[in-house]
Amino acid sequence: MKNNDFTSGAILSKLLKFMLPVLLAMFLQAMYGAVDLLVVGQFAEKTDVSAVSTGSQIIMTLTNILVSFSMGITVAVGQRIGQKRPDEAAQTIGTGLIIFGIIGLVLTVISVVGGSGLAWIMQAPKEAFDVTANYIRICGGGFLVITAYNLLGSIFRGLGDSKTPLLAVGIACVFNIIGDLVFVAGFGMGASGAALATVMAQLISVVISFIMIRRSKLPFEFGKKHLKMKKNYASIIIRIGTPIGLQDFLVGLSFLIILAIVNRLGVTASAGIGVAEKVCVFIMLVPLAFMQSMTAFVAQNYGAGQLHRAQKALKTGIIVSFAFGFAMFLLTFFHGDLLAGIFSPEADTVKAAWDYLKAYAIDCLSTCFLFCFIGYYNGIEKTKFVMLQGICGAFLVRIPVAFLMQRIGGGSMFLIGMSIPCSTVLQIIMCFAAYFYFNKKQNAPTENVI
Repeated sequence: MKNNDFTSGAILSKLLKFMLPVLLAMFLQAMYGAVDLLVVGQFAEKTDVSAVSTGSQIIMTLTNILVSFSMGITVAVGQRIGQKRPDEAAQTIGTGLIIFGIIGLVLTVISVVGGSGLAWIMQAPKEAFDVTANYIRICGGGFLVITAYNLLGSIFRGLGDSKTPLLAVGIACVFNIIGDLVFVAGFGMGASGAALATVMAQLISVVISFIMIRRSKLPFEFGKKHLKMKKNYASIIIRIGTPIGLQDFLVGLSFLIILAIVNRLGVTASAGIGVAEKVCVFIMLVPLAFMQSMTAFVAQNYGAGQLHRAQKALKTGIIVSFAFGFAMFLLTFFHGDLLAGIFSPEADTVKAAWDYLKAYAIDCLSTCFLFCFIGYYNGIEKTKFVMLQGICGAFLVRIPVAFLMQRIGGGSMFLIGMSIPCSTVLQIIMCFAAYFYFNKKQNAPTENVI
């Protein structure tokens, strides 16, 4: 396996070479999540669509906490690769595997035991309540698999390898599509079949990935001797990963609150926001891919003492992702009904989804700045600031505006959705302010970002 050295050479070509497999992996990840809703929408009831909408949002929130916390491994490993200390990278990975095994067990218990409680908290519509709870339990029962599946990606991105995670996602995507067609379309299992297909697909992906990794050549030796909980490496992972994980949890919580607000409007609105969220995953792919790639790229250069090069990468990422964001704005705002129609044949569900997507379309114009900044700050270990700006956006703007629009907006999905771009504006302002503050504090020359 060949890892990439990001500390020398042309920035744009290296960033794009690393980012494109990340983007394709995220596209495939979004595809197999979308296939669940697509197949359920075509072969099951509206209650199943609502259940997948609410249940998958809960599982995605818990998974995002896991992925965000594992960013501590991506950053720690990336920095040690940049510092030419491969043995310490191996020790970091070994410690991380133990930590995340424990986390996977905890999330399994929460999901399986608390399935009904989570559905109740989310105000799942009465008609879809039992189906939603069952979806959560089935997905939650496979959290150790979900943990292993996502942890592999974080480790190899830290090594500068974005192709192995792409392969893992590709395998999972293929088997998830097969599973959905068998369990949902064939056996008529509805939302439960979609959940079972997801877990089984990721299990197959993890098994095949481990077999391939054992046959590959890592940039360092890794064996059983590295599978130890070492305090110094654990503290590094926790110090970097905890603020990111906490931020993602609280931000995810804010979106769950918005979903709970919409669920109170009925099963059509609930299904509509579920469709909109699946579409949103696709229209946000490029800035999200740049965020993950930026973290790995910046971590190596920060570890090598090349902050100026990391700042140039930030500027490059913003410019490229903004071009894509503008195109997604035009497509989603004016033709969101076509995108939503892919996932549901019901006119009222499509209308509700398009109303909500118009707000997300506006957000496309600003996330190119926000996500690239977040990746940059993660890479230079300013994860406490990442947590702060995320919490401020969620709890000072997103949730209050959503509540306000629900009360005065007459049930308008667009007005409720506008809470999202409003919070992004505040977060971007904080990111720019922090950029100049940190540069001044470090006595580094300020790179012009825009």
